[in-house]
Amino acid sequence: MINIGEILLNLWNKSGFAALSSGFTTGGWQNLLMIVIACVLLYFGIVKKFEPLLLVGIAFGCLLSNLPMGGLYHQELWTAFMDEASPFYHSYGEIMRHGGLLDIFYIGVKTSLYPCLIFMGVGAMTDFGPLLSNPKSLLLGAAAQLGVFVAFFGAICMGFTGSEAASIGIIGGADGPTAIFLTSKLAPHLLGAIAVAAYSYMALIPLIQPPIMNLLTSPEDRKIKMVQTRNVSKSEKIIFPIVVVVFVALLLPDTAPLIGCLMLGNLLKETGVTDRLSDTVQNALMNIVTILLSTAVGSTMVGSTFLTMNTLKIVVLGVVAFGISTAGGLLGGNVMCKLTGGKVNPLIGSAGVSAVPMAARVSNTQGQKANPSNFLLMHAMGPNVAGVIGSAIAAGFLLSVFG
Repeated sequence: MINIGEILLNLWNKSGFAALSSGFTTGGWQNLLMIVIACVLLYFGIVKKFEPLLLVGIAFGCLLSNLPMGGLYHQELWTAFMDEASPFYHSYGEIMRHGGLLDIFYIGVKTSLYPCLIFMGVGAMTDFGPLLSNPKSLLLGAAAQLGVFVAFFGAICMGFTGSEAASIGIIGGADGPTAIFLTSKLAPHLLGAIAVAAYSYMALIPLIQPPIMNLLTSPEDRKIKMVQTRNVSKSEKIIFPIVVVVFVALLLPDTAPLIGCLMLGNLLKETGVTDRLSDTVQNALMNIVTILLSTAVGSTMVGSTFLTMNTLKIVVLGVVAFGISTAGGLLGGNVMCKLTGGKVNPLIGSAGVSAVPMAARVSNTQGQKANPSNFLLMHAMGPNVAGVIGSAIAAGFLLSVFG
């Protein structure tokens, strides 16, 4: 005779509801709280439009990995993967045999495939013309990496290891793929917190940067109109990515994957003979990889590792890094303004963080508030794209030291 009650009881015991209702004794409350956090992130991504193309995927990945009994993500497999004493150390075979859907997605993060493909798409959408027409703007991109190293030392003082501090510091570069690339290699257990912090602050650029810009520049300097830059030839645009990848990859071999993909994407755009490939990289490939990357990163936000004091520290250090990077670029802009006799508007220095093109737009907006006839967008794009290169170089340096 079929015992309906026993069947229903077994069904309940095998359900995720039972795991969630286990409460404080077995950690079910952590999963429940992470589901709430995932819904909050979905709200910010969908309603507030904070980096929706990435935040929606990150939030949904977080939601999926915290649904008990689903078998989508297995943190214990990745713990064994990173444990040198484990027989499954660096065993992708074990992940393929016993992993869930999100574990398979995460392989692309762990191998750095997704960040590199994202960089290829960024390169295909980037015009290095403003940088080539005004090479000294490269210095502003370098100055805007100040926050990376200040946050690094701050993280060391707060008790993080060198590898963890390097991963936290790179948030100051305002470059999500670079942050994911470095963190997946040096501190994968912090990946969820660092990715959410990096992309959240990138979305908040219009709120974070203007007060710092007004504080570190004078009203007179903000009114400075810059002359039109020279036209850059097609030959220069084709030669530039080749020269950069050779020089940077030889200088810092660890950054070769990022810089190589960035410059390959740009070369596809500039040659004029690979338009189909450039279009694919900018659109279809970029969209597919964004879905896989964001969902995989979100899956690492498991309650037991995300709900810690370290996450709060990362959030604080991240905004400090971002603010100091903005300040570093502005200070560099002030110096350049003085050295050129007032020909450079220091506001373009804030665009030295690599959030392309949002940071350049903020520089342009603040300049127009001071002087409605001011158009700084193209001038700010020079430091902005320089920041992309600068953050990749900073990541390569940190990886060479701590990798």
